[in-house]
Amino acid sequence: MARLVQLSDLHFGAHDERLVAAVRERVDREQPDLVVISGDFTQRARTEQFEQACEFLAGLRDAGHEVLAIPGNHDIPLYDVLRRFLSPLTRYQRFVDDTLCPYHELPGVAVLGINTARSFTFSDGRISHEQMEQIRETFARTDAGTFRVLVTHHPLFALPVGDGPELGKAVGRHELALDAVGDAGVDMLLAGHNHRASVQDARDLVTRAGSALVVQAGTATSIRLRDEEQSFNRIEIEGDRVTVTIERWTGEAYAPADAQRFVREGDQWRIGKHIPEPAS
Repeated sequence: MARLVQLSDLHFGAHDERLVAAVRERVDREQPDLVVISGDFTQRARTEQFEQACEFLAGLRDAGHEVLAIPGNHDIPLYDVLRRFLSPLTRYQRFVDDTLCPYHELPGVAVLGINTARSFTFSDGRISHEQMEQIRETFARTDAGTFRVLVTHHPLFALPVGDGPELGKAVGRHELALDAVGDAGVDMLLAGHNHRASVQDARDLVTRAGSALVVQAGTATSIRLRDEEQSFNRIEIEGDRVTVTIERWTGEAYAPADAQRFVREGDQWRIGKHIPEPAS
């Protein structure tokens, strides 16, 4: 079994230090095989905010945690126009990771991150044709039976961003991106951006989508909320069974609030059952 922790939308510069400390404590307790951080390390891509993000990452790595990270749209400067268009991710690459599309292998699981942040949009994301080929080629090199996980900051689907009918935008070229995901046999899509946690089968969202479980993470440490408290995801992968547990902020600590098991039947994911967490 492989265990992942998915953090997203940390937004250093608009964060709560209590949440940062609580995330560290919870990750140390969970001892995941990989910590995935799906973008928006900073609020405004300023040097001091990246320094805070770097300190957080150093703490995770010093504790022995493997980390796979990708940038988000907030990691590109908004008001520094020259830097935004000439060197948009220089600070990210200096303080977080010089690889914008990282890859990590665990026993039986392959995880690929793709950068969807772009200079010419303020908040929307996009996938290039070259990145689509990278998705296909990278996963084509994995062994048959490998569980394939794709990480983006922006969702590939239009998903709810509030309690009403409003939907957030899907990543640019999302239909072509979904074709690449289907061709590559991606089993799970991890994303953030909307600050809302959810888990769905891709075919419940778009008919043409492949056989992937769509997992959205909330914001882990930011004070910028969208109708729900801070959270992050704990994901356990064992063959065709996946358990996703949403760890929510209680006001004092992070605690498991909702655990669901998903079982793949043929080419579709079915909800198994809610799993009661053991008493702490």
